[in-house]
Amino acid sequence: MAIGEKIHKFNLNDKNIVLDINSGAVHLVDDVVFHILDYFEMETLDEIIELLKDKYDEKTVSEAYKEIKILEKEGVLYSEESNAVDIRYNEDNVIKALCLHIAHDCNLRCNYCFASQGDFKGDRSLMDLNVGKRALEFLIENSGNRRNLEVDFFGGEPLMNFDLVKELVHYGRQLEKKNNKHFRFTITTNGILLDEDKIDFINEHMDNVVLSLDGRKEINDNMRKTVSGKGSYDIILPKFKDLIKKRGDKDYYIRGTFTSYNLDFSNDALDFYHNGFRKISIEPVVTEPDMDYALREEHIGSVLEEYEKFSKEYINIKKQDKDFLFFHFMIDLNQGPCLAKRAVGCGAGSEYMAVTPQGDLYPCHQFVGDESFKIGDVFTGINNEELREEFKRANVFNKEECRNCWARFYCSGGCHANAYNTNNDLMKPYKIGCQMEKKRIECAISVLANLQD
Repeated sequence: MAIGEKIHKFNLNDKNIVLDINSGAVHLVDDVVFHILDYFEMETLDEIIELLKDKYDEKTVSEAYKEIKILEKEGVLYSEESNAVDIRYNEDNVIKALCLHIAHDCNLRCNYCFASQGDFKGDRSLMDLNVGKRALEFLIENSGNRRNLEVDFFGGEPLMNFDLVKELVHYGRQLEKKNNKHFRFTITTNGILLDEDKIDFINEHMDNVVLSLDGRKEINDNMRKTVSGKGSYDIILPKFKDLIKKRGDKDYYIRGTFTSYNLDFSNDALDFYHNGFRKISIEPVVTEPDMDYALREEHIGSVLEEYEKFSKEYINIKKQDKDFLFFHFMIDLNQGPCLAKRAVGCGAGSEYMAVTPQGDLYPCHQFVGDESFKIGDVFTGINNEELREEFKRANVFNKEECRNCWARFYCSGGCHANAYNTNNDLMKPYKIGCQMEKKRIECAISVLANLQD
């Protein structure tokens, strides 16, 4: 439950948890403190003693009340919000990351694909060496004093243009030496074209790998079919297993999507785990609400219950296997970066952009194909400055629905693309996404609380 705009309290996985929204402090409290907080801001101590007399004696309530007052004085409970409505964010317009659309083509025909089965609602095309090299040069030229830069090889399916991936990695290493920069390369793949040579190159040169599969065979094959209409699970799974076996301790994620057909998605996460995958992400589908596989309001209760159910199973597994990671149950209780960064989120359209095979720039991969969101190109630079500024302004202090939300400094206002695609407005968050995100945050905090016992 939310109390005013300063704290959020909840009970999950046998823990009473209180989050101080503005400071980010998290408190594990006993039952008496948990109950007092229902009245603390509105009632006097004497009134609270009277309200709780059937549960606790006067001394117990008085001592707990004093503890709360001490935390309040220390600024870790009921803390005040910083006056950060006019935050300054990326004033120098530094770009730190590019998503290179190596291939606007794909060898799968996934029902829910936001990229329209790989072509992003345009012609199927592959990026050429000239565009790829220029993209890396553009990133360096616009990176300011930042040394560490990120490049994600994306599609469609980037393995359909893998020779270019290899050439750009080698070119990037040359640019690093000349410009005192460091590229962190990532590739996202459906695995169909993986072979021993590709696996070896990926494991040597990619700092991270995102492996796309949806979980159980029947779930995956219902949504992720080959061009011929057959299921892809039996083709992909052995190749992914081979890749992570050879990868050692380098980063990877196996990423699934859940739809209305697998609201029991914790079983897909567990299927990944039992197949040897330790780093897992399962994302909710975002699509038009009239699609049969769409997540709608009628499903949200089941989805939230599933997150809670999986958090219990996750705690039990983590106590035995510390290497098991579920992306949405990972959280930084130290509040991570500065307030400005926590308010603006992923940096799409400002610090992060997507590059099409032709070299056009978009705020992120999910806006590619919508010409109204073209922000420039790697040859002439940014020419839609107003669009870039619009994305920079899309922070939790400027979004009306985010200003008083307890989760605002963890979700950073949510996904811009989801907001626009569902509400035609960058400033209006995707409601279903908000509900899921808040539950994931609660689960993540409760997981940490249980693992630190």
